[in-house]
Amino acid sequence: MSPPHPRLILASASPRRQQLLRDAGYAFVVHPANVDEETYPRGTLPAALAQLLAVRKAEAVAPRFPDDVVLAADTVVAFGDRPLGKPADAAQALRMLDLLSATTHIVITGVAIMCRATNHSASARVMSAVRMRQLAPDEVARYVATNEWQGKAGGYGIQDQDPFVTRIAGCHTNIVGLPMTHTRRLLAAAGVTPANPSP
Repeated sequence: MSPPHPRLILASASPRRQQLLRDAGYAFVVHPANVDEETYPRGTLPAALAQLLAVRKAEAVAPRFPDDVVLAADTVVAFGDRPLGKPADAAQALRMLDLLSATTHIVITGVAIMCRATNHSASARVMSAVRMRQLAPDEVARYVATNEWQGKAGGYGIQDQDPFVTRIAGCHTNIVGLPMTHTRRLLAAAGVTPANPSP
């Protein structure tokens, strides 16, 4: 029998997701999911991929915490039908930023909730549009040299000091890495509410 107030397990090492949850008043334990984010069915579209990887992460962690609620997420940048995940190195970060320069692209975050004790499982995906200004090669090189691109889908973060973004449409926290409106709803359905609700 599961406890009346299950713990929240965040299956992510992302400091940005952790901060968003803390800001919303949630108490949680961090237990990152170590899953392969590079292997998936050929032809998987970015929106489906973000949700697939989020579910895969939740499934990897949930068996270790059967009485708790596991929250997992994955963010993908879509350049047309091409998914851009986290750059593997500085050279790949440069290529991604060159590709995104002066474009409007889509940022998709998949969110998955799982609790083995109650057989509860739910997932969703949220999309936001981001307009990026024209980037000069030297400023891309300077940004990549800061290493701020590390661990960020598309090679940049909207919360960075100069994220090159001129306009967004949709959920801002989705672009950061966790769409909080949807996340709150999914967590509430699983019996998890903020310990210290934000005002």
